[in-house]
Amino acid sequence: MRGGVGIASAASQVPRMLRVLLGLLLLAVLVPVQAQSLASLRGGKLPSLETSAPLRDIAVVDGQPLALSDGEAWRLDRTGKTWVRLAWPTGAAPAAGIIDDGTQAWLLTAAPDSPDVAGVARLRASDDRLQLQPLAPLPMPLRGARGAWSNDTLSIAGIGADGKARLLQLQTNAEQPRWNTLAGWPGDGIPSSVVARAATVFVTVPDPSGTTERLWRWTADAGWSERGQVPGRLLPGSGHALGQANALYLVRDGAHADVPARLMTFQTITSAWATLPGAAPAGVIAVGAWTNGMFWAQHSADGRHADFGYASVQSSKPLLLRWLDWIVIVVYLAGMIGIGLFFYLREKRNSTSNFFVGGRSIPYWAAGVSLYAANTSSISFIAIPAKAFESNWQYLTNNLIAVFGLMFVAVWIVPLLRRLDLMSVFSYLETRFHPGIRMLASALCILTQLGSRMSVILFLPALAIATITGISVTWSVILMGGFTIIYTAMGGMKAVIWTDFVQVIVKMGGAIFAIGFIIWGLHGGIGEFMSTAMAEHKMHLFDFSFDLTKATVWGFLFLVLFDVVLTFPKDQVLMQRTLSTKSDKEAGRSIWMFAAIMIPGGFVFYMIGTAMFVFYKVHPERMNPLLPIDATFPLFIAAELPMGVTGLIIAGIFAAAMATLSGIMNSVATLISVDFYDSLVKDPTQKKSVFFAELMTIAVGLIGIGLALLLSRFDVHSLFDVSIELAGLLGGGFAGAYTLGMFTRRANSPGVAIGIGASILLTLVAWWFKLVHPYFYLAISILLCIVIGYLASLFFPAPARSLKGLTIYADRAGRDE
Repeated sequence: MRGGVGIASAASQVPRMLRVLLGLLLLAVLVPVQAQSLASLRGGKLPSLETSAPLRDIAVVDGQPLALSDGEAWRLDRTGKTWVRLAWPTGAAPAAGIIDDGTQAWLLTAAPDSPDVAGVARLRASDDRLQLQPLAPLPMPLRGARGAWSNDTLSIAGIGADGKARLLQLQTNAEQPRWNTLAGWPGDGIPSSVVARAATVFVTVPDPSGTTERLWRWTADAGWSERGQVPGRLLPGSGHALGQANALYLVRDGAHADVPARLMTFQTITSAWATLPGAAPAGVIAVGAWTNGMFWAQHSADGRHADFGYASVQSSKPLLLRWLDWIVIVVYLAGMIGIGLFFYLREKRNSTSNFFVGGRSIPYWAAGVSLYAANTSSISFIAIPAKAFESNWQYLTNNLIAVFGLMFVAVWIVPLLRRLDLMSVFSYLETRFHPGIRMLASALCILTQLGSRMSVILFLPALAIATITGISVTWSVILMGGFTIIYTAMGGMKAVIWTDFVQVIVKMGGAIFAIGFIIWGLHGGIGEFMSTAMAEHKMHLFDFSFDLTKATVWGFLFLVLFDVVLTFPKDQVLMQRTLSTKSDKEAGRSIWMFAAIMIPGGFVFYMIGTAMFVFYKVHPERMNPLLPIDATFPLFIAAELPMGVTGLIIAGIFAAAMATLSGIMNSVATLISVDFYDSLVKDPTQKKSVFFAELMTIAVGLIGIGLALLLSRFDVHSLFDVSIELAGLLGGGFAGAYTLGMFTRRANSPGVAIGIGASILLTLVAWWFKLVHPYFYLAISILLCIVIGYLASLFFPAPARSLKGLTIYADRAGRDE
């Protein structure tokens, strides 16, 4: 019996041991990484400058270090070995400080017989002398003035003659630059540094206690707000912008000059400070901006020299994928190719109906999931979390309101077009108006998809993959675009829809895991997550202000009316999925399915951005200050997630991009084939049309790859904003043609053509003069097309053809009002 009891006891221990082992494994997977910095410094020394005169300022001017004392200047020569004395400009006002960003510099000049700053001049250095190009004099002298330059705007902060703090700004690229005087920060303390980042200005001011400093932020919208305390005392003038969302400072624990200083970053989004390892200069007398870093001047031991050191922030090396990650990615890609190959072998290749609309046999639920997949591209997976990380949930309002627009689309618009058995949605415009209108609208749609969507959707995941794996952006674009071309060209619309279905599961699973992983790793769990997010207003959703320069609720209502209700009919990528369903009723149900997924899906992607904000506020050292904001989620994936899960998330990034890319490739190929090839070629056969569509799928994919590679050459602050802007400029005009065709009986082809042309032209004017927020471009363009197109139609005869089945009204003759 004892033996039996022992055996039973041992057996009972096995499940317990397994649970313990599984628990330890789970703990190992989910425990956050060690709090070590992801950024490193590369430091060094510059040649000493032989001078007993105390240095006032140092800067990099025209690519070379420059040192100034009272009335004297030196520049390091091109060899980097010798300091060369430069002649001071005759009659120039005394120097009172320098504004520099590591490439350009401006000299602050003092007023006569006063240390206050009264002027500013562009600072240049020739071979033997300094050159000053004075700007407009300051509207008032400023005491203790410091400044910064960003986006062609000079910002100078100081104390006016009345003892009040002032902020002065000037557009350096304006034809007649003029200073704008703004109220200063509360407390009226003398600034120790000024940093400008885009349209935001940061000013540090010594705390009255004398042990630390306070940091204030100014924006045009909110004015001045305090962003916390500096963890020490700044070296005066040491603040410089770094990357897209960081400022770099030298901070020391005491006020004495001999105390070593730490090189620290201030994250302008999370307001968190992080120390960069490796640099701790002491005895610093002047600081200037260096390439992605700083350089400084120090007292020499003999008092006859000035020594110089520098430190530059280096990008961390990509954290390469491990074996389990590669297995997950390879299985995913093989699965996508397998689906394309399955439909290639199964389907007959001589039917345009099979290739373009899946033989009109797709279940409504699969079409609905595919609609969501096409609508949640890499922009959703990467750019939206980055937008939520940077701001809040304000843009999510669009998703919530869009559901009501989709309800209208499901009831009125989709069944109308589905009854016409279209392959290209622009065939409607030919039937309702004229073949020329159809071709014009189709051409603009093709240009919109290639210019504002394919390039961005390919580039964003390539940026993520390059960040995570170390594979270059170029190769990432080529590989991802190549795989998508293969399975889309082989399988047609059926491959597109069923790969979309798999891809939604992959990308949503990875996204939800990332959110759970972050919350699990917080010491306070969900409580800490919610308290931090709410305190920083990161879940702020609704803005009811009437400001046309912001993304407000009223703007989204306006936008949804035009972007969803009135543009859905012209969206070939989305409409092609509904046209692939079995009946009018099934087509409507696919839209209901799409709407049901949109709200929870939107919350997931915005929640990722909020979760990253909380994580990086707690662990600021885990950010790479040189990476763009759009790379925040890829950085998190690479640096924080465990093996295998990283591969799943990368597969999700692939899925987000490829689901939309495949739809765009198939849809644009459909437009080229149906609207142009079949219309211009005499007696095209089904087999030739399908073959041509396959070739166009490949061609469209290659063009998208080329545009994505071109986009990678530019430094874009937010690709999410760029995609919205381009879509509004290129895609709004012809969307109004559907509204005129479906909701009016009086519109005719000459009037619609005038409306399209005028709307595009006037929207470009609004863009050129920056009259409204880019989110409004699409709505403005559609509205202009509707109003101008309808009014222009009144100058031409009413349509003589029957409009039966072409409008939302009961079937009546075209001449009826």
